[in-house]
Formats: sequence, structure tokens, C-alpha cells
Amino acid sequence: MKLFNSWEMGQDQTKQQIEKGLHLYQSNQTEKALRVWMRVLEKSADPAGRFRVLGCLITAHAEMGRYKDMLKFAVIQIDTARELEDPDYLTESYLNLARSNEKLCEFQKTISYCKTCLNMQGTTVSLQLNGQVSLSMGNAFLGLSIFQKALECFEKALRYAHNNDDKMLECRVCCSLGNFYAQIKDYEKALFFPCKAAELVNDYGKGWSLKYRAMSQYHMAVAYRKLGRLADAMDCCEESMKIALQHGDRPLQALCLLCFADIHRSRKDVQTAIPRYDSSMSIMTEIGNRLGLIQVLLGVTKCWMIQKELDKALESIEKAQELAEGLGNKLGLLKLHCLCERIYRTKGQQRELRDHVVKFHECVEEMELYCGMCGESIGEKNNQLQALPCSHFFHLK
Repeated sequence: MKLFNSWEMGQDQTKQQIEKGLHLYQSNQTEKALRVWMRVLEKSADPAGRFRVLGCLITAHAEMGRYKDMLKFAVIQIDTARELEDPDYLTESYLNLARSNEKLCEFQKTISYCKTCLNMQGTTVSLQLNGQVSLSMGNAFLGLSIFQKALECFEKALRYAHNNDDKMLECRVCCSLGNFYAQIKDYEKALFFPCKAAELVNDYGKGWSLKYRAMSQYHMAVAYRKLGRLADAMDCCEESMKIALQHGDRPLQALCLLCFADIHRSRKDVQTAIPRYDSSMSIMTEIGNRLGLIQVLLGVTKCWMIQKELDKALESIEKAQELAEGLGNKLGLLKLHCLCERIYRTKGQQRELRDHVVKFHECVEEMELYCGMCGESIGEKNNQLQALPCSHFFHLK
């Protein structure tokens, strides 16, 4: 009986300490919260409590951009889930492992762990996680520029969100769809989806984390910038950055700095753009966002091209190319070949020019970025697109 009571105490203390950590975390006292949770992890003999506290540590480290620590805790959580012998716990831990790899731009691993989640025969709790699994998988396919599969996953995630009335998930999927359409240059839809996300935050997000508002504002800023509405882009980006700074959200700070730099570059203000690219690059390097680094280097390259510093532009391209090849990011490679084509045309170097023209078309074919109706390439300029139920898309015109 005595043993049973001490076991119960262990469970109750674990629960109380986790709640204490959550209260501190929600009050922006992140480091104190982490200390409380780490103490629970060390002292608690309750596996279910340990599992929950690992979930808290994973989320906190994700939001701070400490992705390697996030991955470390995800691996420990899988061991704890196995100890609990419960398929729901195991599914959740594999989802966290997938998300950790997604943040570290290990996209093939992300897809593999997501498939493991979907193949597990859990209960209804596991089924409710399938929407988040589909979203993570879609983000990974987008990172690899496999657009049709990315769209399939996002649409599946959206169906799960609607079926389960999960407004938070719907908000996150809308942000990813905004990113998707920005990449293939349907800027109307690139704006529509984050606007929808912002509506969801306004209508349902009273008790949500402010990160949802910040993310929707950031994606709206990207779309407004692409549409040439630079004042609107600046307003949205400033609001997003304000929240990111308040909450110590390093990944979002890096994205906002990149967006600010892009806005200044669009205004041909290279002197203001370059320091912001540098600041963004510094955070992206620190947190390990290699996909973001490619975007930064593309922006820096365009700045050097505006200033006719073509050799410096080629240096930036070389760094970005190494990253894009390492990640398997085909769209990044396509954009780099396009920039090289322009540089070598200006320099009058015909052999290099031809080489990059060939590689550019190889990338287009590999990504299947052709309209099924008119045969023209998709993603070359702003064009409204329509997706078929099979997730192939074509020009709306």
C-alpha cells in the first residue's frame, strides 16, 4: 500500500510540475519552464508523465529554433512510448520525430517517419494526428519540389481538419498552401490562403498561441511582396516580427528578416536589403534552416546583379547550389540556373550560357512544371492555376 501511495505521489507531482512549466512558458518565462521540465524528466518515475514532458520540451525547442535538441528529445520520446506499449503514444512520438527532421530539412527522413505514422494501427487519437502527419509530409515534399505529392498531402490534411473541426490545423495548412502557391507563382492563391488563416485566427483563435497570427501575417507579407504591394507587405511583416520578438521565436525572426530584405530589394534599395539578408543568414545558419539559407542567397545574388557585381553574384550562387543539391531542392536549382543564364548572357560566355539553359529545362521536366492544357511551363511568371482532383494543375486561362 505504501508503495502504491508513493507511486501516486510521483504521478501527481509530475502532473503539477508539468502544469507549472506550462504556466511559465505561456508567461514567456521560457528558460524557467525548461528548467522545471528538465527536472521532471530527471526525477519522474511515471512513464506517461515523462512522455508528456518530452512533448512540452519538443514544442518549446521547436519554437526557439533549437532543432537538434528537438530531435534529441523526440528520440527519447520514442523509447518512452515503447515502454508504455501504446500505439497512440508511439504514433505521436514518430510524428515528433518527423517534425524534427522536417525542421532540420531532412526531407526524405521526414517522409519515411510520416509513412510509419500512417501505417500504425492506433485508436481514434492516432487518426486525429493523421492531419498533422499529412501536413508535415506535404511540407517535406514541397522542400523536395515534388509539387503534385505536396498538394495531395496538403489537401488530405485539410480534409482531416474539416472532418475533425480542427481550426488550428486548418490554419497551419492554409499557411503551407500559401507557401506552395507562392513557389509556383499563383500569387492570388498565395495571398488567399494566408488571408483565410488570418480569418481563422480572428474568428476562433482567442485562446491560441500568437504564433498562428504571426505565421499568417508573414505568409501574407510574402504574397503582397510578390504582387508588388510593398506597403502592405511591410505592414504584415512588421506585425509578424513584433510577435516573433516578443516570444523569442528565432525561426520566424529569420523569415521576417528575409522578407524585409526582399521588400527593400524590390524597391531597389540594396544598401538596406543586404544587412537584413546578413542577419537572416546568421539566424538560419544557427538554427540549421538550409532551405531558408537558399532563399537568402538567392536574394543576395539578385542584389549583386542589381549592382552589376556579377562575380560576387556567382559566388553566392555557388554556395546556394551546394545547399540545394544537398537538400534535393529542385526549385532552388532551377532558379539558380535561371540566374546563371542571365549572368552568362550579360558576360557573353556562350558555352556556360548553353549549359545552364539545358540544366534549367531539365529541372522543369523533372518537376513536371508544365501545364497539362497549353504545354507552357508553370512557375515562370504570375499565373492563376487550377488543380484537378488528381492534384495535377494547369493554367486557369
